Amino acid sequence: MSDSVMGERELRELLQERHPDLAGLELKAVDGGWDNQMWRLGADLAVRLPRSERAPALLEREYRLVPELASRLPLPVPVPVRLSGPSERFPRTWLVTTWVHGTPADVEPVADPAAGVALASFLRALHVEGPAGHPANDGRGAPLAAMSAHLEEALGRLPQVDGERARTVWKDALAAPDHEGPGVWLHGDLHPANVVVEAGGLAGVVDFGDLFVGDPAVDLAAAWILLPDGAAEACLDAYGADEPVVRRARGRALAKTVALLEIGIAGEQGRVGGKPTWMPAAEAALARILA
Repeated sequence: MSDSVMGERELRELLQERHPDLAGLELKAVDGGWDNQMWRLGADLAVRLPRSERAPALLEREYRLVPELASRLPLPVPVPVRLSGPSERFPRTWLVTTWVHGTPADVEPVADPAAGVALASFLRALHVEGPAGHPANDGRGAPLAAMSAHLEEALGRLPQVDGERARTVWKDALAAPDHEGPGVWLHGDLHPANVVVEAGGLAGVVDFGDLFVGDPAVDLAAAWILLPDGAAEACLDAYGADEPVVRRARGRALAKTVALLEIGIAGEQGRVGGKPTWMPAAEAALARILA
């Protein structure tokens, strides 16, 4: 994977070839994560260009599924508007979406306590029953027990984490009853870089590439990861989460936050794939989870 797959001139030529009505709009490179290179296109659009092998399939899934889901969500999300197949100029499927205005929460944390209710409303709208045949996500949606060995290894590498408290939270999550009933639609990867903030409030949710069907606890983990101190309980109450799902969600929040912390540390050390802005976000989330 390279840091960049296409420069501005090349992208403008690609737009001229495939979408000439968009080719004259201003282009600005933005951080698009690991799977996609992203450019802002004009004031209200974005271009996402795959830089990983799995990315084209994720973009195709977003194009197919997100527009219908977005129509009932109470927060802005990037809605796919044009899907372009491979060509000689660019060998992979790529996507044009709407742009979600705001600042990523790893740069500007969510600060408004009312964001807890806003997140609950978003998740209640998203978490409708999904099709029984839709594949689960064996990574982000894996059973908690399948994550135990990896979490224990990570705790051994992270002396800054209170291992005793972390293991207590994890054991409680493992002991919680499993999700019963049908799976619901899940974002699957709610962390600070995948939401945006305006005036301290939650202003939008981005990156639906991992959209799948499963246990609502996967997304409810965001109550600790995204929200300011004291707001998780209000979020979970507004959502109507019962005790078992709260316990599972807290465990998933721990596993997710430990991963974010390691990525933040890698960023501070200048290692490839690291994100230094994730460090303070992960530390704050960890304190909330272990409180």
